[in-house]
Amino acid sequence: MDRQPVEVSAFHRRDFSLAGFLLHGRWPDSTLEWSQVLTLAVRIAAVPGLLATTTVFRATDSTPEDAATRAVGAMASAGPVLDAEPGSLSAPPPPALFILHPPSETTASLPEAEGAASGVVWLPGLPDLGLEHRAAWVEAEPDGTISRLVSAVDVDPWQDPDLAVLATLVAA
Repeated sequence: MDRQPVEVSAFHRRDFSLAGFLLHGRWPDSTLEWSQVLTLAVRIAAVPGLLATTTVFRATDSTPEDAATRAVGAMASAGPVLDAEPGSLSAPPPPALFILHPPSETTASLPEAEGAASGVVWLPGLPDLGLEHRAAWVEAEPDGTISRLVSAVDVDPWQDPDLAVLATLVAA
């Protein structure tokens, strides 16, 4: 069975700062595919000057009017994490959220990975219905080398600072 791939392209603002990522073809449908999207996003965030501060990105099905892009959705910037209000991302509940940290705000997990960017993707579940929260964490160096990649199922958002922030932003 040949599945259409999930394709990702970054887009930027007029000042060339990172504004988000378009998802083409289809939505990621597993933790593995979301971690691959996050890996690309963190590699881009590691490029000096593209991401000024720690930023939240939310999945949305709003796409450009240009049908040629085959875009099915986007991970659009919701703004710097310090500007976000609790509950600000609750309506409608997003299927996925990212936090991306630029190199200036990332403490590398390895001493030789200085200048690395990092990020997390959170896939909120409905624990009361048996659908667990899922997440992945990535750290990448400016040359694109991945120095850390972890994914998990049944995560407790209150056990990780980034996930706790995201959970607060989607809490109604």
